[in-house]
Amino acid sequence: MAIPDFQTLMLPVLREAAAGEVRIGDVVERLADQFSLTSEERSHLLPSGRQTTFANRTHWAKSYLSKAGLVDLTRRAHFRITARGQSVLDQSPARIDINFLKRFPEFQAFRFAQDGAEVQADAIVEASEAATSLTPDEVMRAAGRQLEAALASELLQRVMAGTPAFFESLVVRLLIAMGYGGSVNDLDRALVGRSGDGGVDGVIDQDPLGLDRIYVQAKRYAEDNNVGASAIRDFFGSLDRFKATKGLFVTTSSFSASARETADLLSKRIVLIDGQQLARLMIRHEVGCRVEERLAIKKLDEEFFDA
Repeated sequence: MAIPDFQTLMLPVLREAAAGEVRIGDVVERLADQFSLTSEERSHLLPSGRQTTFANRTHWAKSYLSKAGLVDLTRRAHFRITARGQSVLDQSPARIDINFLKRFPEFQAFRFAQDGAEVQADAIVEASEAATSLTPDEVMRAAGRQLEAALASELLQRVMAGTPAFFESLVVRLLIAMGYGGSVNDLDRALVGRSGDGGVDGVIDQDPLGLDRIYVQAKRYAEDNNVGASAIRDFFGSLDRFKATKGLFVTTSSFSASARETADLLSKRIVLIDGQQLARLMIRHEVGCRVEERLAIKKLDEEFFDA
């Protein structure tokens, strides 16, 4: 089964605390057994790599129960059921979720700011509840992925609106941003694409001393114009003329299956970068885009409160 969302976990988490104080780590393990999670589901990590998805959702379920006064946080990584929480269990609810918790004034206070306006983060969670039931940090990450996908599309559109020379320059700038070829001062030296260039648009040092070089081919094609195997073979021939051992073929479109197979079978190392990967690399290395705002996800420092 899929990893349960954090609202589905609220009732099971409350039941785990019914016998007294419990440790959240133990609850995570018992609920993983209860939901028959596979080893892959148990070990699936958040993008940060610091916590499993299931543990994260269990922690959020506990946190929301606490906001409603159904559990008390007793000491580091431990909690217990309250009298109100036991009363809720005695009613044998079929499910506890955000809508259920709205009946409690403490939870209402959590949802509303002091001036009476609803806390935006919780509003986003509630808006996404019907579709995905994501935790607040998952909502932020999902929104981040959506913004990045939109930015990638816009970047490719702007690249396609430029000239072939601009695209060749962009590719070399990206490689420099990735740590190849020194600095932007080396841009003119790296760009060689012109009449009689032998089918190579750029030559960039792989290491600071220039002991090895990468030969670049940059093709600005429309989205529906895939690069075929013949273009890869032509580039291979160009590398051979330069006595080069490795090359980078970058396009704004994509590569056909035969093109990728050809690149794998040829004796020289040829790396293929399609439009989607190009856009991701531009975003990662801030080429053609910039950081507008940074949002940090902070969590309680348990050691700070340890006696």
